[in-house]
Amino acid sequence: MNDLQPLDLQPLNLQRVDWDKGAGLVPAIVQDVRDGRVLMLGYMNREALLRTQATRRVTFYSRSRACLWEKGETSGHGLQLRGIRLDCDGDTLLISALPEGPVCHTGTATCFGDDAPASAQPPTEGAPNERARIEGTPVEGTPADLTFLTQLEQLIARRIVENSEGSYTARLYRSGVRRVAQKVGEEGLEVALAGCVEGDDALLGESADLVYHLLVLLRARALSFEQVVELLRSRHESTISTAGSRKL
Repeated sequence: MNDLQPLDLQPLNLQRVDWDKGAGLVPAIVQDVRDGRVLMLGYMNREALLRTQATRRVTFYSRSRACLWEKGETSGHGLQLRGIRLDCDGDTLLISALPEGPVCHTGTATCFGDDAPASAQPPTEGAPNERARIEGTPVEGTPADLTFLTQLEQLIARRIVENSEGSYTARLYRSGVRRVAQKVGEEGLEVALAGCVEGDDALLGESADLVYHLLVLLRARALSFEQVVELLRSRHESTISTAGSRKL
């Protein structure tokens, strides 16, 4: 689904882990690599940690079923590994991961609810996003709060999973990739026209609609906005020009 390389993936020496303290298990706190918010808490044994590092898919040990389970193996909402850190006592893991949809079985973005705190808190003021208002879930933010894009992406994923008839996002997704792509093209044209002949408010409004529909299109193609950002970053940092590439 996402072929980006992990951002902080260094092999963890399993000998440093204190397996004895928890009878062969250690708690694994999962953190969203994009905004730092805590997604869930699971437990790993030695085999689960080895498999997580080998497959780059977060795998836990189920205490109730006494077996390994890969997050998302039934729901499809897995966790792509981005980094592993061990705490100072060697008995707790911090997993950085990219979620592929709502993490909680209840449909929320995290197991601590949709409003779990991120590393950078959005301001309390700000107009709710127009599309979120249509969906009935106001989400606050300001133009400088780019972590809101993560929240919006997760909201889109949740609306798709819920598949409600009253959800514009769900209806658009059900219409298929071609229709979603057509909407992106229409919104792109409206942005261009607003840029030429309309005021700033119109341009900002059309730009917001374009970004929203682009996020839906990426989700329909099983891609993420992080991949777009990573591509921009790699182009910017690259020191080698290749045919067809654009240096920022």
